[in-house]
Amino acid sequence: MEFSVNSPILFVLAGLVIAAVLAQSVFFLVKAWRRGKEIGMDKDRLKHIAVTAAVFTIAPAISIVIGVIALSKGLGIPLPWLRLSVIGSLSYETVAANNALSGMGLSLGSAALTAKQYVTVAIVMTVSILVGIWLVPVVAKKVLGGMESLEKRDRKWAEIFINAMFIGMIAAFLGFIFCDVSDVFKGSTAGLIPVCVMIVSALVMCLAGVAVKKLKYRWISDYALPVSLVIGMLSAIPITAWLG
Repeated sequence: MEFSVNSPILFVLAGLVIAAVLAQSVFFLVKAWRRGKEIGMDKDRLKHIAVTAAVFTIAPAISIVIGVIALSKGLGIPLPWLRLSVIGSLSYETVAANNALSGMGLSLGSAALTAKQYVTVAIVMTVSILVGIWLVPVVAKKVLGGMESLEKRDRKWAEIFINAMFIGMIAAFLGFIFCDVSDVFKGSTAGLIPVCVMIVSALVMCLAGVAVKKLKYRWISDYALPVSLVIGMLSAIPITAWLG
């Protein structure tokens, strides 16, 4: 039997896991609703909170759908759907998948995957991110305690430390964006495409920040990320045509 990344059994397996996650969400929603009533919250207020939360959940969900579409070309729909519906993220999943494929001499969407190649990619995407699940309860309390202690002694250095950790995380992904820029010296401009796309997305995010700060359109902050993602991806089409 020929392997397919969109095999019905893969949809079933992914659907079962996602159904379990949805069941958890419904369970805690009901618990929260009952607890709100127990502490005397008005029913209309509870409805308003639920509707507001549902509306503003749509914005981040757009980026998830975009991620599934972007990864589905090479990995099919079930695996990206599963990964981005639970604890995955577009930036991580794309890097993990490309690293696994490059190790096998392939690239995302370049060719149909065999069952072994598919399993390898799935393991890399899944096992690697599991580190965050067990690492948080093991070290997070100690790290947080150290940061609180540092903040009490010197607030300025505490802010520098937190910002440095965030910049370090961003730098890890920037390396993936700039890794092929040197190909320009070999006559290929393809390495500039992700850089240009990043610049477009960054400019859109900056404009959103200006709108929030200067024009006081605070609702934009909830849509800035998905909009910058969409515009960045759309810009990749003319940028690729321009750079070849």
